[in-house]
Order: sequence, then structure tokens, then C-alpha cells
Amino acid sequence: MKTTNNLNQHKVSGSYKDSSGHVFFHDGIYYRQINKAYQSHYDRLINSGLYEKLTSLSLLIPHHEVNFVTNDLLAYKFIKPQQMPFISYPYEWSFSQLKDAALLTLEIQKIALTYKMILKDASAFNIQFLQGKPVLIDTLSFEIYKPGQAWTAYKQFCEHFLVPLTLAVYKNSQLLKLLSVFIDGIPLVLATKIIPFHAYLKVPLFFHIFMHSLSQKQFKGEVNKATKANVSQMGLLGIIDNLHYAVQSLRNKQIKTTWSDYYDTSNYTKTSFNDKKRLLTAFLNICKPNKILDIGANTGEFSLLAAKKDIDVIAVDSDSQVINQLYNHCKKNNITNVLPLCIDITNPTPGIGWQNTERLSFLNRVPKHTVFALALIHHLFVTYNLPFDYLCDFFQQISKWLIIEFVPKTDPQFQKLIGLRTDDFSNYSQENFEKSFKKYFTIEKIKPIRDTKRLLYLMKKK
Repeated sequence: MKTTNNLNQHKVSGSYKDSSGHVFFHDGIYYRQINKAYQSHYDRLINSGLYEKLTSLSLLIPHHEVNFVTNDLLAYKFIKPQQMPFISYPYEWSFSQLKDAALLTLEIQKIALTYKMILKDASAFNIQFLQGKPVLIDTLSFEIYKPGQAWTAYKQFCEHFLVPLTLAVYKNSQLLKLLSVFIDGIPLVLATKIIPFHAYLKVPLFFHIFMHSLSQKQFKGEVNKATKANVSQMGLLGIIDNLHYAVQSLRNKQIKTTWSDYYDTSNYTKTSFNDKKRLLTAFLNICKPNKILDIGANTGEFSLLAAKKDIDVIAVDSDSQVINQLYNHCKKNNITNVLPLCIDITNPTPGIGWQNTERLSFLNRVPKHTVFALALIHHLFVTYNLPFDYLCDFFQQISKWLIIEFVPKTDPQFQKLIGLRTDDFSNYSQENFEKSFKKYFTIEKIKPIRDTKRLLYLMKKK
């Protein structure tokens, strides 16, 4: 138990919607205030055994209560939850990540009912990935179940999980990004205009999306009428099971993308590929990071190399298919220290929501330690016309150590990249590259990669 007379709350900007309590920072640590309005529900969660059950299954983050002295008359208790190493958002996840988060939510809902409690909300933002698996982080999501009550979070679950997953399957996985536009979930009415009619041949999708949308139109202006229908506990469990079947039956399309077969089509020989791994290992032994941001990670060959050294890795790529592949690989092989995310580093997740601070930008959240930029900068230079000075300025903002690969103009991949472009790229040279990066970095090591003209650099921020 912790007691302090000097509680200095910095309320988390996105934690303002729930009258039950809020999350805040104190001395750089996350805490949660539980308000008196939520007292009976919190006590039931703890005393019923539900909290112990969910935390023992790693479905809900654990916490311990702390003593803070406060003048806030609303406050009932304070808890210190297990600290999350990184906060990600649903629009940064791959298909399989969102699907697993949906299945977790339904599993928790089903277990809660056996303890006479129910989820009052089903927001995808309440889920985070910890040690490779989704986990519920909102301790205040539960309320006491009243016999006959409908699931008030049903619509939210559909709009946060079922709708985007269905759009990804029947249209394109890039539509998962719509969750960044519709921060409260993709509206059912909009979804029915996009989802092709043949999707509704699956009965659960017909009822939970199409008919659900019609009922929302019918009860428009009568907000509470649709959610006050008397539903038995058995009926509620039936809805949960049906939603579980609907989500479980959705399968991600395995389509070939620009980068999905990169390692099969690149000019790396087995010798050069292994040499690159050897050099990376040597560089990691020098900088000894505990966290790495791997930009343009592709299917994660080098993220996994770092993970084997017990380094926590955030692996990002703009291609949702390769990120999905990496996530499934980590899940299958129980690799718990790699977090794959769908991030386009040329257009990273911005701050959105109320005053653009409700959900923070990716660059605001990312750990600033060691960065991998492997076979990346020539793409940024050629495809996005980003000069070395711009690239250098970007990397110095997010890294203390930088492991970066220089690909010369003579490299087959560089020639393939420029295609029929008439630019001469005369300013793209090793000399100019080093000149720009030396403004902010000291070059600790330069090593050629065998069987190529490529160079691997280890740089340290000045």
C-alpha cells in the first residue's frame, strides 16, 4: 500500500468519458481512480472472485490498491495496474490482432456472466497487447448484471470489432484504418452500404450487422428502447456464442503484396543474408538495447533476431499482410517480446480525438532507444523524395542508437526501384549520406555485407 499527501494527478487525456473513474499519471506511473459511483460494481468484481479468475487467466491486467490522500470527494479508491510497456491502438493492428482482441472480449463477457457481472462497454481501445497476447486493461468495464437486462455494449462490440473485421474480409484489410476516422466505431449504417450483400449469406453477419442496422434506424430517437428489451441470461449467452461464431468464421485473405515475398525476390544470397544477421548481432552486443523499433520490418526476420536476445521489439511496416504474418508467427511460436504494428512511417499515426490528444501519435508514444532502418532509406529517398537531411532529422528524434543500411545506386534493388524514372539521383551517395547523418550522429561502425555493395552502419546520437 502506498500513502502520499501530495497526489499530483495528470489525467490521461483519453480517460474522460467514464463517470466510474479515470486514469492518471503520478510520478511517471499510471494509476486509476475509482469513483464512489462505481463502488458497488468494483466491490463485486473483487469479492465475487471474477477479478481473480480473469487475472489468473491473463485476460485482465492485475492491479493492487494504493492509498492516496486526496480532496476529491468523488474518489472511492485508487489502484496501480500493471504498467503497459507500450500503448497501441486498434487502427494500428493487423486483422488477426483485432480478431484476437474481439474473441478476448467475448470470452471475458461470457466468464463475467457466470459471476453475475457484465461488460458495460466493449471498446477495442480497452484492449492492449502484452507479451504477445491481448489483455483487457479497463478494470472499470464491469457492472453488476441484472436479470433480464440486454447487453448495452452490443452495438459497440459490433462497430469496434465485427464490422471492421467483416470489411477487411469482404473488401480490403486496409479498411481497418477506418477505426482512426470513426474513433467510436465504424457506424453500422455506413457498414451496410460498403459490405457486399453476399456477405449476409452468413446468417450471423446478416443479423448482427444488417438487421442490427435496421433496428438502429427503427429506434432512432429512442435511444434506450432498443437496449431495454428483456433478455434472459440464457439468451444473452446465446448472443455471445453467436457473435463468437461470427468472428471466428472470418478469415483474412492471404493476398500477395509488394512486400509479402520480399526476401524471396531480393538480391540477398544465403551468404549475404547470414552475414547481415552476424553483423546485426555484433552491433547489438555493442549498444545492448532493451528495446528496439524496427522500421520497415517486413515479416520480421531481424525483429526475431533481436527478440532471441531478450530484447523487446516493436516491428512496424506499412504492409498489413506482412505484419499479420509476423503476428501469427509470433503467436504460433510463443514469441512474447515482439509487437507487430501496421505503421506507415511516412504517414505515422497522428494524434486524434478531443484536441488531438485523446489518442496520441505514434511518434509521441514510441520508445526512443535503438532503431533498425534496414534496406529502408533508399525506398524513402526514391519513392517519397525524402532528402538525407530530412531522414537524419527524423531518426535523431526517435533514436539513441541507429542501425542503418546504405544501399548504393548500383544495387539491383535500387535500379528496380527507380524503374523508368528519369531522375539521376546524383545527390544520392555514400558521401552525402554520411555527411547528413554526422550532423546528429557519430558513426561507431561501418561494415560491408558480404556478396553485396551494401553497408551496415552503427550510429550513436551525439
